[in-house]
Amino acid sequence: MLANEERIMNLLKEVYDPELGINIVDLGLIYEIKEEVDRLYVKMTLTTAGCPMHDTIKSAVEWVLKDEKPIVEVDVVFEPSWEPQLMSDWAKSMLGF
Repeated sequence: MLANEERIMNLLKEVYDPELGINIVDLGLIYEIKEEVDRLYVKMTLTTAGCPMHDTIKSAVEWVLKDEKPIVEVDVVFEPSWEPQLMSDWAKSMLGF
């Protein structure tokens, strides 16, 4: 992981899934980060396709990254679908896995 990618991931750890109380990085919701000169692209998923917090979580990602680049694009995808195995060991222990 590049130094700036690590910094971005640390910023993303400030965004929590409000239903689970775990940050989106430890939940394994971040699939990809691409950084360009004036644009930051984040490809992520949610725990379920019908997540009622979709807009809230996406907006929170945009907000925590707003000072990084002039353009922050958050792409919420459901392929591949999220699975509990994507969580960090810490998140698994917090959720009883």
